[in-house]
Amino acid sequence: MKTEFNTMRYPLVLALLCVFFAKSSIAGPISVFVTIPPQKYFVEQVGGEHVQVRVMVGLGQSEEIYEPTPRQLASLAEARVYFRIGVPFEDVWLVRFTAVNPKMRIADCRQGIAPLYFARGDLDPHVWTDPGRVKTIARGIRDVLVALDPGHAADYVDNLKRFETDLDHLDREVRGILKNVAVKKFLVFHPSWGYFASAYGLEQIPIERDGKEPGAKAVAALAVRARAEGVRIVFVQRRGNTHPAETIAREIGAEVREIDHLAEDYIQNMRRVAQQFAGTAG
Repeated sequence: MKTEFNTMRYPLVLALLCVFFAKSSIAGPISVFVTIPPQKYFVEQVGGEHVQVRVMVGLGQSEEIYEPTPRQLASLAEARVYFRIGVPFEDVWLVRFTAVNPKMRIADCRQGIAPLYFARGDLDPHVWTDPGRVKTIARGIRDVLVALDPGHAADYVDNLKRFETDLDHLDREVRGILKNVAVKKFLVFHPSWGYFASAYGLEQIPIERDGKEPGAKAVAALAVRARAEGVRIVFVQRRGNTHPAETIAREIGAEVREIDHLAEDYIQNMRRVAQQFAGTAG
């Protein structure tokens, strides 16, 4: 004999079924766009399986002057949120992005972070090079994802806790690696490590000024300063121009080493960077 299940007699079961079907009707993960690869890592750590993240400025490309491809703009039309980070590329393109997708939310990853400034007075956007500030970034990402997808709020909260634990461990590890570094000042071609330096008691001396390579006089002056400061390593951006740094390094008998502020594998990359600063990595 066929038995029918009368949901009207079981209101709690009916309510649970409604919740289940409401959740199952969500059309896949949240479509997210970010500007640079480290942000992709941050969003995926917090969002987990509930997000699909695309990067606008990929490896080997400039966050200063990048121009999106037609395919990226087409994908952007479906995005629900764009996480900005404050690099110059965004100043030109964000208005155009909102024209492509007026419903897309723009969220600023710098929210709640005390800014640093370059010597010339411009805002330094490289906030992600400090693991402590990344915790603030991750909390902001959690808040945005919860607002967009409250049905998975518990997952976002739990994922954030795990990520914060990883960042705390990274911070302790970096401090341990750097604790015996004798020379606290360092030369770097692109001034992208100010937040890292501020967090760990270091000071960056940039070779590049206002996005331009230094002239012969500036290179000579930097060499004199670096020699006086006892600088033994000159840092360059991976895939970037190394000629000015190599010239200074030859002048002072220093070594040129590559570090990457745009690497996606954030935890591992920051560990490698700390080892490079400490001179313990090959």
